[in-house]
Amino acid sequence: MIHGALLKDAPLSPSPPLAQEPVTEPTLDLDRWRRRLSNELWGSVVPFWMEHSLDRELGGYFNLLDRDGGRFGDDKHVWLQGRQVWMLSKLFGDGGDERHLEAARLGAEFLREHAVGPDGRAYFQLRRDGAPVGIQRKIFSECFLVMAYAEYARASGDATYRVLALELFDRVLALVDDPTPLGRPVLAGQRPAQDLSVPMILLNLVAELRGAPGSDTFADRPDYDDIERRCVARMLRHFDRGRGLVREQVAPDGTPIDSPEGRLLNPGHAVEAAWFLAEVAHRVGDAGLEADAFAMMEGALDAGWDAEHGGLLYFLDADGFSPTQLEWSMKLWWPHCEAMIGTLMAWRRTGEARWWERFDRIASWTMDHFPDPEHGEWFGYLTREGEVSQRFKAGPYKGFFHVPRALWMCERLLASVDAD
Repeated sequence: MIHGALLKDAPLSPSPPLAQEPVTEPTLDLDRWRRRLSNELWGSVVPFWMEHSLDRELGGYFNLLDRDGGRFGDDKHVWLQGRQVWMLSKLFGDGGDERHLEAARLGAEFLREHAVGPDGRAYFQLRRDGAPVGIQRKIFSECFLVMAYAEYARASGDATYRVLALELFDRVLALVDDPTPLGRPVLAGQRPAQDLSVPMILLNLVAELRGAPGSDTFADRPDYDDIERRCVARMLRHFDRGRGLVREQVAPDGTPIDSPEGRLLNPGHAVEAAWFLAEVAHRVGDAGLEADAFAMMEGALDAGWDAEHGGLLYFLDADGFSPTQLEWSMKLWWPHCEAMIGTLMAWRRTGEARWWERFDRIASWTMDHFPDPEHGEWFGYLTREGEVSQRFKAGPYKGFFHVPRALWMCERLLASVDAD
């Protein structure tokens, strides 16, 4: 749990850059990967969601979808509604057609009407008609609404959503500074701790509000740089450089906590955090931060790769104990998506052959196991051996986000080779 100190910490002092290997030319098959990723995005993933998820009657998106797109429930989850608005708006802004903007509008208007209660808190789960079902004691519903409104405002030109995004962002900052409204009591035996997820999502929100160079930056607020520095500092406290491990939870000063929670590793989350940091480092020209980011990524991939069956394990214990999470050995869609983005980004930034080799290995395993050639889209949950565990394509946490984002970002990273 992060108490009110996130926005009050000392500024970041980046560590010195790590030594890099000489740039070598890997054996590339860029055209094959471009075609494969593009075909998967535009020929399988986007069509599945455009056909099955749009609720043209009541607005928003169906996000409980079986293997063939049939609905097994009508409730709508705010995380996934917001993420889908963001992704559709991104696709439209990157040369998509009007159907993507129309689909984004379905979600944006539904969320604007139903997602936030009279107390200013965003719900987690809604009925099909928007009536609230559940709320979390977390800030992530609000965060994904910020992303949705910001990108939809850019795509549509509707300034109303720009205002909503900035108002919600301020509300998120207030909840981080004082989490009391979240309803989390502080108990006598509670260990002081901070989670990686909170500074990580705030860093991502600042990046989304800044926008790409030349885009509408939502008024480049004077607090963006300060929030960014403090989030980076917090995230680096989770990185044990000596062991190359990223802990999900540490003490507020960054020291390890000797408990199952304090030893918990989530390789996919660490890789996602690393490429968030790498993007900041690239934008500001901080070679030391970029080196730290890629070291975090490398350590997470080394720890998480399943040498026996391939793919990334979901959870690990830093000291080799059995993780308490029963699903620890499963292979989930989103860590593999993050690893595809991260390794390809590292290769584009460094030119080192080892990063291309990692990308090729991870992307090959991912594309050979998760996509469903019969009905389109990807399965989300596999056994350790790589067999389908749950057949649904959309559930309370799997929506139109990690898969299309990974395919879209990797497609753009590969296209950037020609621009050099």
